Amino acid sequence: MTNTKPIRRIAIIGTGVIGASWTSLFLARGLQVVATDIAPNAEASLRKFVETAWPALRRLGLSKRASQSNLKFTADLAQAVTGVDLVQENGPERIDFKQKLYGQLDELLPPDVIIASSSSGLTMSEIQKGAAAHPERCVIGHPFNPPHLIPLVEIVGGAKTSEETIRRATDFYASIGQRPVRVNKEMPGHVANRLQGALAREVYYLVAEGVVSAADVDTALSWGPGLRWGVMGNMMLNHLGGGPGGIEHFFQQFSGPMAAWWKTLGSPVLSPETQKKLIDSVHAEVGSQTIEELEAERDDILLGLIELRTKRAKTVAPNKVAAE
Repeated sequence: MTNTKPIRRIAIIGTGVIGASWTSLFLARGLQVVATDIAPNAEASLRKFVETAWPALRRLGLSKRASQSNLKFTADLAQAVTGVDLVQENGPERIDFKQKLYGQLDELLPPDVIIASSSSGLTMSEIQKGAAAHPERCVIGHPFNPPHLIPLVEIVGGAKTSEETIRRATDFYASIGQRPVRVNKEMPGHVANRLQGALAREVYYLVAEGVVSAADVDTALSWGPGLRWGVMGNMMLNHLGGGPGGIEHFFQQFSGPMAAWWKTLGSPVLSPETQKKLIDSVHAEVGSQTIEELEAERDDILLGLIELRTKRAKTVAPNKVAAE
């Protein structure tokens, strides 16, 4: 039977950077949140994070029921998950920890409550071994940091995850404005981090080899392909890159040169010497700017891009309906 129970109450386990960001997003979407963490001063740190994130969330648009007062905190796991519809787990990336935690959650929760993990490095097939009774309700719901600003969520099932769980998780994240991506096969790092890793490998190689400075490689990325990637993905841009002939012409024209470039891509060894070269080049780029100043600059521009893309999506959607 298809489960259509609405997801209104969320338990957040682990309130570090990712857990706090998820909390902020869920509150902004009008959901009830119960957070739990045993770290010292966890509640105070969480509430400060939410308060700091709220102006950006207000700028993006708060739901009618959005309120910071919808946040409750407890250090008691059993109390935190009582009566919730979904658990967003953000614990340490240790398989022993997660399997033990999922065993506890499996005993505490009704079988229809989804347990979603923010894990970026562990597979759900391994994690869900801890949930012996109902592994089918366990799924990866991996965000892109920070999830209260970046809409991407990677949905990855384990060997025993049900299609019903994947559907419900996908529908839930989409309902709060996120952009879920179904990952059909378990891979270390899922998809987005693998893409980042592939790019980082060549960036580090070029800087370490003295081909370009950190400042110039960042300029090449952010003012070149990065501008296009903020609008469309690689495959769609390839389609446009083929001109009137589209993706077919693109491959006819560029598959040969691309394959030749691939043979020259670097595989740097991140030795202490290489790391020092990269670090020194980054600090030369940073100059006197603080981390806080750089974060503020990033987030302000990011918010502008999100607002622009959201506005564009709202204008395109009615036109599609009218055309149909």
